[in-house]
Amino acid sequence: MIVRDAVAADVAAITAIYNDVIDTSDAIWIDEHVTVDDRLAWFADQVDSGLPVVVAVTEADEVIGYGSLAPFRSKAGYWPTVENTIHIAAGNRGRGVGQAILDTLIARAASLGKRVMVAGSDGGNLGSIRFHQRNGFVEVARMPGIGRKQGRPVDLVLLQLDLPETTSNGEKSR
Repeated sequence: MIVRDAVAADVAAITAIYNDVIDTSDAIWIDEHVTVDDRLAWFADQVDSGLPVVVAVTEADEVIGYGSLAPFRSKAGYWPTVENTIHIAAGNRGRGVGQAILDTLIARAASLGKRVMVAGSDGGNLGSIRFHQRNGFVEVARMPGIGRKQGRPVDLVLLQLDLPETTSNGEKSR
């Protein structure tokens, strides 16, 4: 497995993973599938914003997971903060794919001069919460019933990681 920047040709596989997550979990708070065209528009926005979308692929270049960074909020004062998203294809979870993607996203965020990474997790997704905590994220908020999925309330847990500062040559500074 390698992690590389996503390209437009990966978007169909990203869409399939996204739709499977919609069907099988509370991680994405929508009930209907999205189209490849929807995800292509999202991908174009990501590219235009300069924020990464990465994919984990097998030796045969099959996409088995993806991750991205997005602005935490749209107001200018939040510029140093990004939110990560990671989704892994069924059958590939628990095999280090998410870790490889997160490691890449953390490095990319730091290289972009970001100082804080936020992870928003469904409150019932203990695996995601523990995964982020093992990687140094600290729970900073728990918001009961803030969202809806299939007509029922879902909780949001926000976790935060302070990112290492890097110098212009990519070395970590204090």
